[in-house]
Amino acid sequence: MRALWHILPLVLLAGLGIAIWRSGVLAELSWGSLARHQAELLALAAAYPLAAATAYVALYALVVALSVPEAAIVTVCGGLVFGTLVGGALAVLGATLGAVVLFLVARTALAEVMARRARGLVELIRPRLQRDGFSYLLALRLVPAVPFWLINIGAALCGMRLFPYAAATLIGIIPATFVFAWVGAGVGTVLAAGGKPDLALIFSPHIFGPLLALALLSLTPVILRRRRSGRD
Repeated sequence: MRALWHILPLVLLAGLGIAIWRSGVLAELSWGSLARHQAELLALAAAYPLAAATAYVALYALVVALSVPEAAIVTVCGGLVFGTLVGGALAVLGATLGAVVLFLVARTALAEVMARRARGLVELIRPRLQRDGFSYLLALRLVPAVPFWLINIGAALCGMRLFPYAAATLIGIIPATFVFAWVGAGVGTVLAAGGKPDLALIFSPHIFGPLLALALLSLTPVILRRRRSGRD
């Protein structure tokens, strides 16, 4: 019975994902759909700003918790509807909430199994995560190269604590999220003309370079600690 309670959150999350997929709602997360509905979305946000912002955060959290790959479209939508600053902030909040939900579900349902199946690996990784997990995760969040959902689940299975996980996620996703929100703030005419924004710009040297530098900077405490321990 205890084991059933442990996997219940995972079953509920998977069931919700299947229900949403079968409903066809995910088909609306596309550039074409955003182009068709952008005037309507802007009107709703202007008429009901608080409700629209709340609904957007909830949608983003759900997309991240279900590991839907179209999260970048939702981020751009936030910039389009709410502007760069507000849209970026709402996206960061929604993404962090969704990441925390997925982290807790994975930790509740799968962490014990992982600990039994790979006890040696977990015992090796856990002390390092407890000491330097914030720095490692912050570096991974700053460089948008590793799949977001993979980091969420991996951190949970390796025994990372919730608070440093949530803090590193919140801080680490800010730069890239605001870049996408900035793209969204000026993408209305591109969508209206039937075009698509080029999100590959996140990997252009003038954007990816500073993100990589920030990631390396976030690892400075780990490097200094290792050098200090090597001298002792």
